[in-house]
Amino acid sequence: MNTITLQSSKVKWDQVEESLHNKGYALVPDFLEPDMCDALKELYDQKEGYRKTVVMERYRFGLGEYKYFDYPLPGPIQELREGLYPHLVPVANLWMKALNIKRVFPQTHQELIDQCKEQHQLKPTPLILKYGKGGFNTLHQDLYGEVYFPLQAVLFLSDPDTDYQGGEFVMTQQTPRAQSKAIVLRPKKGDMVLFTTNFRPVKGTKGYYRVNMKHGVSELHRGERYTMGIIFHDAIS
Repeated sequence: MNTITLQSSKVKWDQVEESLHNKGYALVPDFLEPDMCDALKELYDQKEGYRKTVVMERYRFGLGEYKYFDYPLPGPIQELREGLYPHLVPVANLWMKALNIKRVFPQTHQELIDQCKEQHQLKPTPLILKYGKGGFNTLHQDLYGEVYFPLQAVLFLSDPDTDYQGGEFVMTQQTPRAQSKAIVLRPKKGDMVLFTTNFRPVKGTKGYYRVNMKHGVSELHRGERYTMGIIFHDAIS
């Protein structure tokens, strides 16, 4: 499989940071070439290279299936983890500072993995997800243990115009003492969405306060939808 070359010139990181600060998510269009999307999608049918398969209906997570990759991760996935992380660390650390959380995330992804190991979080969390007609994913957060990075990525490997209908990427923002806000995105094949794993700071009249966010997938009306999730921390189980 070809490698993924992460070039800062391809992504407007200043706009990404601004969107993350203001909205809790950022859409990066055309992040992957179509042939790379297809190559990543083909990984789903491989029998080896996975540590766990989850049939979502069994756990009332929704309707669909996803697989966690095992170590060693495929080259492009390892490259995504290591290459995206340094661009997101400044945002993560600003969020911790704004919310007066005494945590500073390290500058390299390997250092974060070392912190996970200290907490017995040894299992990789990057995953590939498949939904068919009627499939959906309930609102959730991907935490996995004591150590978790507050940002993650999802890569869209299928085209909503040709491969499936429905299946929108949904987020909810739970503002204290207010009704929840729904955010619905329809990314195209090759797009990437960066978003908060758990919460983000919002500035109020008395300083910053914490707003919790969850994410999920709306019901598919037809076709098949593949995505890949890049979570930067590892899991206990």
